[in-house]
Amino acid sequence: MSSDDNTPQGEQTPGNDLPDHVKETAIALVSAYADHNREELDRVVPRAADDVDDVHSELRVIAAFLGRRVQGTGVVWKPADSREAVARTVAEMLPPELEFAVSTAWEAHSVGEEEAAERFAQGDPMVFVHMLAAFCAAIGLAVYKRAELVSTLRQVSGLSG
Repeated sequence: MSSDDNTPQGEQTPGNDLPDHVKETAIALVSAYADHNREELDRVVPRAADDVDDVHSELRVIAAFLGRRVQGTGVVWKPADSREAVARTVAEMLPPELEFAVSTAWEAHSVGEEEAAERFAQGDPMVFVHMLAAFCAAIGLAVYKRAELVSTLRQVSGLSG
């Protein structure tokens, strides 16, 4: 990482050890949700499913990164705010049964109920990918304009352009 990327020394950032195509896929999911672009989401989902564990891992790091950015701005994100934001972000982007699973899994996750979140996901790891991508889009847009969000994620992930 370059020293001019505004990332404090020692701060964990997205993409530390993952292949570029995984980083691209994670950012593309966030971008599709940020744009409410269902067609783009439909194009990216198969790539995400192919690398589901790595994409999930990358999205967890992106979510933590954006969470720290939001805290730095003073914007307050309570569990209720994130539940509403994720539900609003996935609305009409997913088939109803998946939308319900993502929203309810995020509700449980946002209050630390990981076992309940697992139950709502019904063994589908893509539920967690969708909920994290939707959360990243929602929380990212609370801090950045859309173009800034994508370019910031690309920069901190070590991707060019």
